[in-house]
Amino acid sequence: MKPRDIASLILLGALWGGSFLFMRMAADPFGVMALAGMRAIVAALCFVPLMASRSHLAEWRAHWRPIVIAGITNSALPFVLFALAARHLPAGLSSIFDAITPLLVAASGWLWLGERLDAMRTLGLIVGLAGVLWLIGGNTGGATLDHGSLWAMAACVGATVCYAFSVHYSRRRLRDVSPMTSAGGSQIVAAIVLAPTTIWAWPAQNPSMPAWLATVALGVACTAFAMLLFFRLIAHAGTARTMTVLYLIPVFGVLWGWLFLKETITASMVIACVVILLGVALTTGRSPVPLPEPIADEA
Repeated sequence: MKPRDIASLILLGALWGGSFLFMRMAADPFGVMALAGMRAIVAALCFVPLMASRSHLAEWRAHWRPIVIAGITNSALPFVLFALAARHLPAGLSSIFDAITPLLVAASGWLWLGERLDAMRTLGLIVGLAGVLWLIGGNTGGATLDHGSLWAMAACVGATVCYAFSVHYSRRRLRDVSPMTSAGGSQIVAAIVLAPTTIWAWPAQNPSMPAWLATVALGVACTAFAMLLFFRLIAHAGTARTMTVLYLIPVFGVLWGWLFLKETITASMVIACVVILLGVALTTGRSPVPLPEPIADEA
């Protein structure tokens, strides 16, 4: 990878990891539904000017049904579920749960779509599952479960299930749609879907300025700009290398929570994070470190 692409990859990991920080900061002042809706609305407003070209509008008219389904499963529902988790879980812990998405993609592909799993990928799923169980047990003391934390962890897993479904669905139904139309359309759909509940659940007391700034940063930087950066990286560095960002998200999520929210980094979190990422590496066959381009590719 070129230095510019490596820098973009690190920035993308920092932005997506930062989304858990901003959700944690804004979840209580806004509430779950209002925060999820505002995230989608702000991101959609960023995409509207970019979607105004004739080609994007034509794609939207031709593929609006799958774009609507992708918008609900890849944006609207995960936004709500992660906002729910943010009210009960530290930002770093939520970001670690987000890292299990590739494991669920592989597992669901095997269970429902008949995709082949070799011995290495099967081992990766087992290792990743062990990391998730360690994460839950290590943060509940292995005995008494706090109901709020339990539901928050379930919400994180639910969000990753939505992501896994959306990956399979988009591969089949949106393969001929440009990334800009797919990304922008999904955010506009999410904004429309969540607008009624955003109005209905709007907090009685206007959120503070820090909460507003966190929400705007969540929508602009961590959603709209991050998606554009993601697709730019795919175009310049390839899908396989771009997807190594999955290893950076929990690292930055834990780091930002520790730096700005004074969250505690426990040994259980570190061990679980390492085990989960090892499982992801085995399942996807990707190195957690961006590798240099082979000499032949640079010619």
